[in-house]
Amino acid sequence: METIQTADAFKALIEDIKTMDGYRDPLAFGIARVDLGQLNVNKSLQATYPIINWDENFGSAAIFIKALSEQGIAIDFTQSEVVCNINTKFLESCLNAFTPYADEAYGDAHKNIQVVSALYTHLVENGMVDGEYKVTFIFDDAPVKSVEAAYLKLYALSQAKVGLREICLDGAFGALPNVAWSQGQPIELDYLREFEIELKLSNQYPHVDFVDKFPRFLQHIIPADNTRILETSKVRFGAQLAAGTTVMPGASYINFNAGTTGTVMVEGRISSSAIVGEGSDVGGGASILGVLSGTDGNPISVGKNCLLGANSTCGIPLGDGCIIDAGLAILEGTKVGIVAKELQKIMEVNTNLKMEGEIFKGKQLAGLYGLHFRQNSMTGEITASRSTREIKLNTDLH
Repeated sequence: METIQTADAFKALIEDIKTMDGYRDPLAFGIARVDLGQLNVNKSLQATYPIINWDENFGSAAIFIKALSEQGIAIDFTQSEVVCNINTKFLESCLNAFTPYADEAYGDAHKNIQVVSALYTHLVENGMVDGEYKVTFIFDDAPVKSVEAAYLKLYALSQAKVGLREICLDGAFGALPNVAWSQGQPIELDYLREFEIELKLSNQYPHVDFVDKFPRFLQHIIPADNTRILETSKVRFGAQLAAGTTVMPGASYINFNAGTTGTVMVEGRISSSAIVGEGSDVGGGASILGVLSGTDGNPISVGKNCLLGANSTCGIPLGDGCIIDAGLAILEGTKVGIVAKELQKIMEVNTNLKMEGEIFKGKQLAGLYGLHFRQNSMTGEITASRSTREIKLNTDLH
């Protein structure tokens, strides 16, 4: 591309690019550094995006697409995702187009220019490995086909560019390779097997932190200032943590496509697709079931200001202000007794709720507000009543 001198000329260029046959704006895009396989150098193991764009910055996407076309790479706009290698020629073309905004490259409005500029400088000084840097476009929220697209979607979740349970992650497990992770770097297991003798004899065998398809949250995400994660292994990449969330060590864990919507204390397990609301406390060893853990595929949301007691199990959605006592399992099929006067109180705080009877299944109580689940220590009966406790987190800890 020729050097563009003015903002008006830049806008005209964007309009011209969008007249390309079949052109459409991507849903998401970004430039990534890709870790390649040690044995299979054409295999992507991990994609690191300094910046991702989700339903935004379509002008930058158009420039990237034009720069690729100048390298003889045509984008197939009918595909749900497209991944292309990039080089210094690609970056030079982009910088020429971005010239009117070069002085603003380090402002919030032009982070894509900063990425292109910083990468160009890096490659000029250090050179590059073929396939090490790629640009990824997602045109449709469809099942994932590539490592690069999977990581782009996981970034979107962890950076709250999209809401939990709002994008398609089908295919991610198939796309992501199972690798050994050492100090944030992925290593092919086949490589370790093939060179185990040499690596061990030369004292170069890596310290393997864990083996998984997913990296850890903190390998890719900088959390909010008032968010605390006391052990890196407790949060998987693709989780979403609202500012003020505290994740304690021990029995805590937050899976991908799961997380919090506000200040939350986490000392238990938030399984995949589970969401916990503002002001809630997931007690030590407590477990919120995931969609594959006995909820018949129904994702669980826990409302605001709820308390899940130590070692309790939550298998139904909860409205605001609910409590499950320590050690108690409330599942869809759990029989729960509610006496008449408590049922009346519960209906009063749940608009338009009409219920009759004394024994209910857990799934009949799903999503209701103000429930306190207990177990009678004399009879063993599980009961529910109108909660009289206000759940308040210690503000000094958040």
